[in-house]
Amino acid sequence: MLVRLPRWLTLVLAVAGGLLADAGFPDIGIWLATLAGVALLFIATVRDSPAWNFFVGTVWGLSFFLVHIRWAQYAVGDVPWVALSAAEALFVGASMLAWTYVRRIAVVGRHASLQALTFALVFVAGELARSAVPFGGFPWGRVAFSQSESPIGRLAWLGGMPLVSLVAVVAAALLAIAVLALGRLNLFRAGGCALAAAAAVGVGLVVPLATQAESGTLQVGAVQGNVATPGLDAFNHRREVLNNHVTGTYALLDEVAQGDLDIVLWPENGTDIDPQVDADAATLIDDAAAAVGAPILVGSQEFPPSGGRYNVSLLWEPGVGVVDRYAKQHPAPFAEYIPIRDLVRPFSSAVDLVTNDMIAGTEVGIIELDSPRLGRMVTIGDVICFEVAYDALVQQSVAAGAEMLVVPTNNASFGPTNESTQQLAMSRLRAIETGRTTIQISTVGVSAVIAPNGVLLDRTGLFTAEQMISSVALRTSLTPAVRAGEWPARVVLVAAGALTLAGMITSLRDRRAARAVPPVTRRAKAAPRSAPARRG
Repeated sequence: MLVRLPRWLTLVLAVAGGLLADAGFPDIGIWLATLAGVALLFIATVRDSPAWNFFVGTVWGLSFFLVHIRWAQYAVGDVPWVALSAAEALFVGASMLAWTYVRRIAVVGRHASLQALTFALVFVAGELARSAVPFGGFPWGRVAFSQSESPIGRLAWLGGMPLVSLVAVVAAALLAIAVLALGRLNLFRAGGCALAAAAAVGVGLVVPLATQAESGTLQVGAVQGNVATPGLDAFNHRREVLNNHVTGTYALLDEVAQGDLDIVLWPENGTDIDPQVDADAATLIDDAAAAVGAPILVGSQEFPPSGGRYNVSLLWEPGVGVVDRYAKQHPAPFAEYIPIRDLVRPFSSAVDLVTNDMIAGTEVGIIELDSPRLGRMVTIGDVICFEVAYDALVQQSVAAGAEMLVVPTNNASFGPTNESTQQLAMSRLRAIETGRTTIQISTVGVSAVIAPNGVLLDRTGLFTAEQMISSVALRTSLTPAVRAGEWPARVVLVAAGALTLAGMITSLRDRRAARAVPPVTRRAKAAPRSAPARRG
């Protein structure tokens, strides 16, 4: 498999691969481009040097993340954007270092299928590692999140995001091996790998994705209130944002009669004024809920006496007030709270924009809605904003009984970037993974209603004031992915770790064996054979 490409060419391939991989994500959204970008990474790391391939992988990662999370630059500035991109890129570099050792295992080096599978295992293990550490991890940019419109994305139903990423990277590696074989005019190997890659892409088409209601339907209204100005200053006028969502709630009555809706959904930060302590905010929300004749799931903030704050979803019942609550379990580090503040401040004064650190909630993300029309309690899964990127939080919500999913989010700080549509792609894959209708509702967009098979049923614009009304199919069956929970990720991590260790042991044994051969013998083995004497 090894090819002696010039170092400069491997770097060119790495940069091109990272940029191409990003093109598979929204807003460009050509999912095959991500596979091509990962294939270029495979080709760029063909040199047999762990240190060099670590560097090449890091370059690929930088090329990808600097573009992919450009919205971080818009929101918090250059230094945090570059620092986060560099930190994430190092995980790609570490994966490629591991891959260099893994392919030294003899059986791996001899079989294209094993090369593709083991490359995918170490690559996805790197994704899983950076999704967990440091500070709880940052899953943005996983290959799976580029596949919301591809056949591979349907595999989320079977094995969640780890399986989607794994199959996508296997397909990418097979494409790369086909290209390398074609360069050596090995048409049989090239054709076989290309066909195998096509099979990997298409295998998701056999996955059954049901969408029918299993426990009735829920009539849902969702309000995208909008803000006056995008960016970090969007919520300086808190009363205005609250009023926008109140106004949007009354606007639902242009399409439905009072009492037609079972619940109204507001986004994260629909009001930053806690209606539990502010009488005016409470009156505005209660009057709006009474007008539509339905409880409102209000995105708000809580400020406990002990300090800090919670990011909460409050189920507000008209005439009663808060009847259920969910507090965000995974606040975003360096955005909603600042770890190691004193160490970070010299590099960016933006840390002081967060003056009150967010506290993590401790309860699973579910809201219990008493539905008079259905005559029972309906369990709604609630994952706030970036929590949609974390596998366990979503799966735990559904395993706890969620019959639909709500993703309240606030994208105002990211302005006109593609952060909101990247998040929407995640929500679509979560719908497939869990078999649940999913509603992403944002302060400014993009908001959407997503069927359990990932199909968009309704969608709003960005920085618009809009409302959505939907009859939501409630479902109770658990998909294989939810039943498996974290096991697919564990299998990938253990397999990648074992392969890396085996590769390092193989490499060490080979070096010891080479040193054991006397220099004269090594030279004799390396010397070319002399031409045979001519007869007669």
